[in-house]
Amino acid sequence: MDQPARRSKGRRLNRFTEIPLSPALQKQLANAKFVTPTPVQAAAIPPALEGRDVLATAQTGTGKTLSFLIPLIERMPPVSREKGTKGASALVLLPTRELAMQVLEAWKHLTGSPNAAALVCGGLAEGPQLDAVRRGARLIVATPGRLEDYLQRNLVSLSGVRTLVLDEVDRMLDMGFKPSIRRIVAALPAERQTLCYSATLSPEIREVARDYLRDPVRVEIGSVLKPSPNVELRSFEVPTDKKLELLEHLLGSHEGSFLVFVRTKHGADRIARRLARSGHSATPIHGDRSQSQRNAALRSFAQGHHRVLVATDVAARGIDVADVAHVVNYDMPKEAEDFVHRVGRTGRASRRGLASTFAAPDEIGELRKMERRLAIVTKKFRVRPAPAAQQQTA
Repeated sequence: MDQPARRSKGRRLNRFTEIPLSPALQKQLANAKFVTPTPVQAAAIPPALEGRDVLATAQTGTGKTLSFLIPLIERMPPVSREKGTKGASALVLLPTRELAMQVLEAWKHLTGSPNAAALVCGGLAEGPQLDAVRRGARLIVATPGRLEDYLQRNLVSLSGVRTLVLDEVDRMLDMGFKPSIRRIVAALPAERQTLCYSATLSPEIREVARDYLRDPVRVEIGSVLKPSPNVELRSFEVPTDKKLELLEHLLGSHEGSFLVFVRTKHGADRIARRLARSGHSATPIHGDRSQSQRNAALRSFAQGHHRVLVATDVAARGIDVADVAHVVNYDMPKEAEDFVHRVGRTGRASRRGLASTFAAPDEIGELRKMERRLAIVTKKFRVRPAPAAQQQTA
């Protein structure tokens, strides 16, 4: 990344048939009824087919999976050429088991070769995963924690990997996988192609790109600083000492689950405890909790055993729960980007969501500045001396 990355806008391709692909893959695309590439597919596939590294920023749901699977499949060497290699020739790293399973299904759909890929992730039995690898899987789709465990135990070799895909790398970093990714990449050949996908281009993502990519083509699709139109945005001017009472009022007047964002780990623990004492089922999630504790808290929230999840920003991009009804910015986010990621946990998959931001009187200027940066308008309320009474301002 020392040199400026070449940018690719990707609006020129109108049909997959315009892409120079093998007849077999073109037939599979046609059978799957893939006709028109999405913008990220049109921008990322051609340079990836040329063997270039790619750094792409695009939101979930834009067709990223196909944009890396098509060149990965097309560039995968024939089986006869792999007889001297050890292990798989391609590796896809993702943050969660669910995403890994989705990629594996897309691979099977495109190739019709279910036995040529192996799923390596936590929460599933080791035996079938290792059997799939040992049978000669050409593609490994993995989460970092389980793959690193296998590497440390010398159960998997990555010495034959020619293509590495880092998908949703921002979420992997937020979930604490940066050291695991570093150790996994160290086990790969230096000469390889790397495709990196993220929803944002934060300083941490730039560092990953600088460390792992060589002269990448830059693909940027849409604005990453824009809340979903499915989310109703509200802001409350509220004294700091009244925030908890306002939160309890919202819990009492709205149905569904609440994801509450706070600034500090101590604050997350404190608010979760106080809500629990008031009869609300709440649990915290933050960086000081172990991975198993975080997984348990997230699972409990997703399954409805806890109605409220109190989180720090470390969890903002690592949380993928389908039906979060209400996001609350209990503490103001530090950056506009953090606001978008927090709010993005609700209003997903065409569902409606609600997001409320609490701002102390001395934070109102900061809130308005963020609104201008994001080109949004929030429905404004002010908390009067009676904590549960809100009056809309002009």
